[in-house]
Amino acid sequence: MLREGFLDSPLYNGSIKGIGPRYCPSIEDKIVTFGEKEHHQLFLEPEGWKTNEYYINGFSSSLPLSIQFRALRKIKGLENVKIYRPGYAIEYDYFLPTQLFHSLESKVISSLFFAGQINGTTGYEEAAAQGLMAGINACRKLQGMVPVVLKREQAYIGVLIDDLVTKGVDEPYRMFTSRSEFRVLLRQDNADERLGGIGVEIGLAGEERKLLYKEKSTRRAAIKNFLRNVSITPEQINPLLGRISSSPIKQKVKLIDVLMRPGISLLELISLIEGTEDLFVGNQFYWNEFVESVEIEEKYSGYIERDRLFADKVNRLEKIIIDSTIDFDSLQSISTEGRQKLKRYKPATIGQASRISGVSPSDINVLLVYMGR
Repeated sequence: MLREGFLDSPLYNGSIKGIGPRYCPSIEDKIVTFGEKEHHQLFLEPEGWKTNEYYINGFSSSLPLSIQFRALRKIKGLENVKIYRPGYAIEYDYFLPTQLFHSLESKVISSLFFAGQINGTTGYEEAAAQGLMAGINACRKLQGMVPVVLKREQAYIGVLIDDLVTKGVDEPYRMFTSRSEFRVLLRQDNADERLGGIGVEIGLAGEERKLLYKEKSTRRAAIKNFLRNVSITPEQINPLLGRISSSPIKQKVKLIDVLMRPGISLLELISLIEGTEDLFVGNQFYWNEFVESVEIEEKYSGYIERDRLFADKVNRLEKIIIDSTIDFDSLQSISTEGRQKLKRYKPATIGQASRISGVSPSDINVLLVYMGR
């Protein structure tokens, strides 16, 4: 039934020529690409608390209304469904985001800031993140202040913007965690640690948030100190170790050593020790958040430290500024593609240059030698 409308679908009759987001294909795309599959999941998503409207996730389409209607009524449970608004296709234009500084200000027109789909992205969060940063930096430019630019190891917003302005886009861009080489550092439990100070500094975080983070830091330090200085006996811990099929201990060990074992939670461990009341002084509402933060940081400390060292190495390259007057064509030791990409994207730092597709590590070495390392 859906195939009948393909000739009238803008996605298939040539009306739309743009590349759609690969991560949320239309039902037409699903039929063409996965026609051999015997079933396809749909999700009925309520549009709000006080409405009987539902968005049918998995059925995005630009087929004629009559076909959408007939097809939906073929679905078990939707035999009497009514359509308020049919699915439809959109096509939007975008400006090449490589024409932007990391502040999201245009390199071509001073004081013009771009954010959202106009930069070639798709998705609510992506648009909101860019809008936040463009708004901050437009305001700071009016006040004669330096822009706020988040680094790749500081925030997913930093990854998003750096990808856009350094690499450009050839299809609607989505921000996935897999796009970040520092995703071990970009956790929800340490978002306040990564970004809280910046928020306070630029006036977007109030005194209450500042005090809460200070308390969190104090509590975390107390818990870490407790783990490193208090020991647990075999009698206290072995029953728990036995339940999770972990090797028993034969003598006293520090709590931190037990915590590093798989299957051991920090709250369980603390509950086995008497005299821990002092740890629970303070904001009880956020206690589990404080504990979770310490547990994650301790259990994955090896991976976290490795990523921090890598981030420090990358940041050293970010501090090496590329002179805007360099004639890349004169550097014959750089590959032809490398010279073309460097001229096209005009990276501001060696770090940015190293992330441009087509610029090889050997090209970066040539640049470093030319600039006197």
